[in-house]
Amino acid sequence: MKKILNRSTFVVILLCFGIISCRNKQADNSLPRSAPEAEGVSSRAIITFFDSAATSRHEFHSFMFLRHGKVIAEGWWYPYAPELVHTLYSTSKSFTATAVGLAVKEKRLTLDDKLISFFPEDLPDTVSPFLAEMKIRHMLMMSTGQRRESAITTTNWVKAYLETPVEAEPGQRYRYSSMASFMLSAIIQKITGEKVIDYLTPGLFKPLGIEGVDWETNPQGINTGGWGLRVKTEDMAKLGQLYLQKGKWNGKQILPQKWVEEATSLKIQQNPEMTQARRDSSNDAVQGYCYQFWRARHNSYMANGAFGQFILIMPEKDAIVVFTAESNDMWGEPDMVWKYIYPGIHDNALPADDESLDELKQRLASLALPIPEKSANEVISRKVSGKTFSFTENQRNIQSMSLRFNDDQCLLNLRTDTDSFNISFAAGKWQFGETARHGPSIFERALGSLDGLPPFKIAGAFTWPDEKTLELTLRYIENCHSEKMIFHFENIDKNKIQADYKTSNAPGNRFLSLEGSMQ
Repeated sequence: MKKILNRSTFVVILLCFGIISCRNKQADNSLPRSAPEAEGVSSRAIITFFDSAATSRHEFHSFMFLRHGKVIAEGWWYPYAPELVHTLYSTSKSFTATAVGLAVKEKRLTLDDKLISFFPEDLPDTVSPFLAEMKIRHMLMMSTGQRRESAITTTNWVKAYLETPVEAEPGQRYRYSSMASFMLSAIIQKITGEKVIDYLTPGLFKPLGIEGVDWETNPQGINTGGWGLRVKTEDMAKLGQLYLQKGKWNGKQILPQKWVEEATSLKIQQNPEMTQARRDSSNDAVQGYCYQFWRARHNSYMANGAFGQFILIMPEKDAIVVFTAESNDMWGEPDMVWKYIYPGIHDNALPADDESLDELKQRLASLALPIPEKSANEVISRKVSGKTFSFTENQRNIQSMSLRFNDDQCLLNLRTDTDSFNISFAAGKWQFGETARHGPSIFERALGSLDGLPPFKIAGAFTWPDEKTLELTLRYIENCHSEKMIFHFENIDKNKIQADYKTSNAPGNRFLSLEGSMQ
C-alpha cells in the first residue's frame, strides 16, 4: 500500500533537504542557508518568538531571518508560500529610493535638483516660491511642505501633485506622503524613459537574482512608487542584505556605499518636540526618517509597509528580519523582534542545540493560518444550488450571485455591472485558483488601481457556522487581505436572502450588507 505524505511531513523533508543541499547550490540565486547556532543565534530564542506570534494579534504570512548573510530560519503560514510574491505597500518606497540612488550613481540627477525642472508641461499657471524650492531630497525625506495628499482619482497624477499647495518651506517638517514617492518614480521615468521596475531590472533585480516581480501603474503608465510592488519574501531579504553590505553584492558594488549610508541615516524626526528620553521608550514609529527608510531602535533601520511588511536591518548584529503580514498593530511586529529575537543574537557561534533546532524545524514546517471548519448542509445546499440571487443597487455594484455545490466544492458566480467571476471554495481545505477580480486594497480609490497586473492567485474555503448560514472565505495570497461573504438563509422559504460582504482590514474593516431575492 502506498503511503501518502501529509503537508507537514512533506515540508519537513523539504526543509531538511534544503539545509543539506542549499550550502552547495548558489546557481539558483538563492541566499545561502545555515543553522541558527552556527551563526551565533539561539534556536530557542526564535522558538519563543513563534510562541508569542501564535497568540498575538498579528496575522503573519511569512518570516525570514538572516545572520551573516545566511538564512537561518524561514517560514510561511499556509496558504502563503515561498514562491508567491506579496504586496509590499510602502516597503515599495525603499525600492524606489534605490532607483534614485542608481540614477545618482549614473549622474542622471542630483538630490538638489528641483522638482519643477522635470515637468514644465504640467506646472500650474503660478508656481509658488515653496513649490519652486522643492527638491528631490525633500521628497525622499518626507518634508515637501504639502499638508495633504494630491488626487489619485484623476488621469494626470503629476499635474495634480504640482497643483497641490505647498504651504510650508520644504525640508522643515515631516509629513508622510506616498504621492511624494510616486513623484520620485515619475522623475525616474522622465529621465530614463523607463518605468522604475524596468530601470531597476538590470541595476538591481538581475544582479540580486530577483525575478517575477510586478508593480502597479497609474493611468499615465508610471509605477506608483510609494506602493504597489510585489516581490517574494526572499527578494525583500536580498534588498536588506544589499544595504547591510553597503551596496556590495557578490563582490561588485551595485550601489555606492556613500548612497547607502546617506539613504539610511537620520534626516528628519517625525515628532521633533519629543524628548530623547521619551523617544527611547517609544516604538519604532518615532525613531526618525531617512530617504524612504525608517530609523529603528538599536541603531537599526527598516523598510516598512502598511499592515506589517518589514525589512528590519540590524547593522550592529549583522542581521536582518523580514515579515509579511496583515496586522492592525504593525509596530508591534518589530517590538517582538526586540523582545524575543534580539537577545538571542550573540557575537560568536553557539554550541549545537539539536533538540531546539529540530523543534524549530517542526514549528516552521507546521505554520498555517486557520482553515474554516469542514461542515455540510445538504438541505440548504440542494435548495439553493444553481439558483441566482439578485441584489438591489449597492456600492460594490454586485448585481447577482449564484452558488453550485458538488461534494466538498462550492462554486460562486459573482456578477457585477461590468464583469462576471467564477471562484471555487472547498470544505475543510483551501481551494487554489486565480481570478481577475480585484481584491481589497487601501489604494482601491486610485484610478486604474491594480489594472494591468496578472490574474490574482487566491485560496478559498467554505463552512456552515449554523444551519442557516454559509460563510465563504477568500484569501488573496499575493496580497495582505482576505474577504468573507456570509449568506443568511433564514428567509429562503420566502425566496429572500441577505449576503454580508466583509474585508479583513482594508479599508476600515469594511462591511456591506446586501438584500436580495432568489430566482
